[in-house]
Amino acid sequence: MHLIKNSLSRKRVETLAILHLAWPIVIAQLAQHSIGFVDTLMAARAGAEDLAAIALGTSIWIPVFLALSGILMATTPLVAHLVGANRAQDTSGTLHQGLWIALMLGAIALLLLNNTEPLLALLSLEPSLADKTRRYLEAISLGFPALLLFQVMRSYCEGFGKTRPVMKIAIIGLLCNIPLNYVLIFGKFGFPELGGVGCGWASAIVMWIFLFCGTGYLHRSSSFAPLKLWRRWQKPQLRAVLSFLRLGTPIGFALLIEASMFCVIALLLARLGDIVLAAHQITISFTGMVFMLPLSIAIALTIRVGQLSGAGQAASARYAAFTGIQITLLLALVTTTLTLLFARGIARLYTPDIEILDLAAFLLVIAALFQLSDAIQVSAAGALRGYKDTAIPLLLVFISFWIIGLPIGYLLSLTDTLVPAMGPAGFWYGLVIGLSAGAVLLLTRLHLVSRYGENA
Repeated sequence: MHLIKNSLSRKRVETLAILHLAWPIVIAQLAQHSIGFVDTLMAARAGAEDLAAIALGTSIWIPVFLALSGILMATTPLVAHLVGANRAQDTSGTLHQGLWIALMLGAIALLLLNNTEPLLALLSLEPSLADKTRRYLEAISLGFPALLLFQVMRSYCEGFGKTRPVMKIAIIGLLCNIPLNYVLIFGKFGFPELGGVGCGWASAIVMWIFLFCGTGYLHRSSSFAPLKLWRRWQKPQLRAVLSFLRLGTPIGFALLIEASMFCVIALLLARLGDIVLAAHQITISFTGMVFMLPLSIAIALTIRVGQLSGAGQAASARYAAFTGIQITLLLALVTTTLTLLFARGIARLYTPDIEILDLAAFLLVIAALFQLSDAIQVSAAGALRGYKDTAIPLLLVFISFWIIGLPIGYLLSLTDTLVPAMGPAGFWYGLVIGLSAGAVLLLTRLHLVSRYGENA
């Protein structure tokens, strides 16, 4: 009985520790996700072409951002390990090297997003739509250096377990984005009417607001004052940069693999017509919002596991990792149940069109099952990042998505090879199969890595 009570108490303590880290991250993620939602709503009032330009532009810059910001997410486990080892004074070097890398990646982003004409030409767009998309991307590109620098600062704070400041900054960004969109899209207070391109300028300004707020917090916070982060500035150091990139590059590629897969699915489904594509987009939009919950737990697990591993508490790190996965699975069971019960009502929030609504409701039922596998695989990947294990998980993600999920989805959706062609449902069944494989592979990897650490 005493052992059971101790086990329950330990479970309660670990659960509360993870949730304490995770809830501000949830709000921060939702606030940042809502910026894109607000852009879509406000641009729609400017006209269909403006909305299309933002949709196309977003499908280009989001994968670029995920790949580059994923590299910088290496800051979190690096800092968390040092904090756990009571070496907080050494974390300033990680911050400085991360900022140098962010500057380099920001320059790459500027170059890519200001030279999209060849890509847009391949899409055979109407000249006016191509021009608006290009100008939108050029505008938003000006914020990328700031956004990537802020990503390092955000990850640095999270490595210390400081997740509330990031939440507050994200909310500030959302609150600034709405009036900026209003002024720049519709040309208020003497500003030119820029339409959808105004969203790009508004987003770029918000990205710089993120950076100024992040810099201000690190400069003024009493938590970081003893570290004197800005007094002993380090130049780029090749060994530290390479170490950082070895850890971060697989994270960036893993995020790119997932994002690009959804883009490829959308392109493959385009041949089936607007109704199919609209229903698919509704399903992605809703599941993307729900995904913020397991993603936030995953980030919290990176912090918690990283700090415990840095402190040499291997058994506690393993316990935290699997407790976090249990929390994520419980949340996924709740969201899955709600999605199954209210699939049609959810679809109705997006569209009154009966054909789109019926198909979207059907896809949401399949996507409900997708949430379980997705929650497990993303939380396992987050825990593995806490162990600084990113290369093998990248391979497992690639196998799950591109070797298993996408080919099976293609066969089910667009061919009669296995069953009569199922249309968009086939890709979502493929995603369920691929992510289930990924969940098993990443859980197995986590078991092996955490057991090795415990026995070391």
